Amino acid sequence: MTFRTLPPTDELPRALYTAEQVRGFDRIAIEQFDIPGETLMERAGAAAFELLRKKWPDAKRIAILVGTGNNGGDGFVVARLAKKAGLQVQVLQLGDPARLQGDALTNAKRWEELDGDWQAYAMISPDVDVIVDAMFGTGLERPVAGRWAEAIETINSHRSPCLAIDIPSGLHSDSGMVMGTAVRAAATISFIGLKLGLFSGDGPDHVGDVVFAGLDVPAKVFATSVLTARRVDWPKLGALLPPRRHNVHKGNFGHVLIIGGNRGMGGAARMAAEAALRVGSGLVSLATRPEHVGAVLAARPEIMVNGVEGSVGVLPLLRQADVIAIGPGLGRDDWAQALWRAALDSDRPLVVDADALHLLAAKPRRRNDWVLTPHPGEAAALLGMRTADVNAARLHAVDQMQQRFGGSVVLKGVGSLIASEGAAPPALCSDGNPGMASGGMGDVLTGVIAGLLAQGLSVRDAAEAGVCVHAAAADWTAGVAGERGLLATDLFEPLRVLINDRWRS
Repeated sequence: MTFRTLPPTDELPRALYTAEQVRGFDRIAIEQFDIPGETLMERAGAAAFELLRKKWPDAKRIAILVGTGNNGGDGFVVARLAKKAGLQVQVLQLGDPARLQGDALTNAKRWEELDGDWQAYAMISPDVDVIVDAMFGTGLERPVAGRWAEAIETINSHRSPCLAIDIPSGLHSDSGMVMGTAVRAAATISFIGLKLGLFSGDGPDHVGDVVFAGLDVPAKVFATSVLTARRVDWPKLGALLPPRRHNVHKGNFGHVLIIGGNRGMGGAARMAAEAALRVGSGLVSLATRPEHVGAVLAARPEIMVNGVEGSVGVLPLLRQADVIAIGPGLGRDDWAQALWRAALDSDRPLVVDADALHLLAAKPRRRNDWVLTPHPGEAAALLGMRTADVNAARLHAVDQMQQRFGGSVVLKGVGSLIASEGAAPPALCSDGNPGMASGGMGDVLTGVIAGLLAQGLSVRDAAEAGVCVHAAAADWTAGVAGERGLLATDLFEPLRVLINDRWRS
């Protein structure tokens, strides 16, 4: 496989906030730091127009859809600057213009004084080169309907790209969920603080290229609130694994035991075991159904595979291991439950995934030395709620699981979230791609995290670094051959390259 250079860490801020927090920062900047709201709106509109000119330098005609709030006010600033720059500008009003007030009304009047084109939304000219979405800001809390929904669908079906101001209209700022319908932007410019929903849920399908403008808000403003989440990636976390000394042996890098692979599911446990080896664990054992032993040995003889019939057979393996990962292909029958109980009774750190999470949900326990890796369906089982409710409030869900079960919890999905004991705020990994929606990806992640734990990383560091290197390997592989057809086993080679830091050279 030919590898290309991994993209460097992006220049966006690491801190993520809720919409309410960002509105609070805006208010503090105005009230405590004497920055007029009108000035902030002018800066926002100017930043948006600068991005428009940079991204679409040949654009001559633009359409700006404005709402009745401050987001619409930003749109009026863009309209004025564009007209003064010689562009043809069409401003289309959504909502009753009589509801405009404050700084938004001031900028609407300034646009009117320029004799600019301003009319109620009817249709977007087919000849415009760029559409600017300034309809909804970050306060949307109900599904979009009526003319607003019609306007969004028109934007999405138009031939020209769309620039969203602050957040694509129809996208929930905190959860990233689509509220009925949402603009699919080519680029989004976010102000003052990055919103969590830009990187989670449906957000990445709608935001396009994300650009940040801080609007020169003083750093002291942000000291008034704890960030909601922090963005992490492998270029930042790779330093957790320093170069190895020469005078070492396999015992220095830990012994992982993978437990799983019930009848017909031997591949899941085998992939987890190889993943632990690929990220550097010194030894990896596998406890599985006896019928899987031959196939695993033939495919990967470095795995010390053991056929076990129940808890008695696994006890010697538990004593030899430094870290236990349980769940891939485990099932929920008597065999699975016996192995689960044996693993729980051990004093070794655990990585818990797949069917083992359902067994945990049936009889909850709390430990600080484990990593749980649920997808939204498994999270719903752990929390006793619907999967849709987990997806609508991912941050709340991962916090609740961490508080209930302890240790570190990875809520997998778009913008995987990691919450850890004593670590506030949660981490969010925005890497990864749709090619990862294939069988076995979670099993590989389980092995990756277990392998990092075995090499001495803390529960928190292993969870965060594991999620990030797993996503980076998937992105790298997709960059070579595309997303469709991406297999979990395709990640093994890039995992080895990334974990050794060779991509930096």
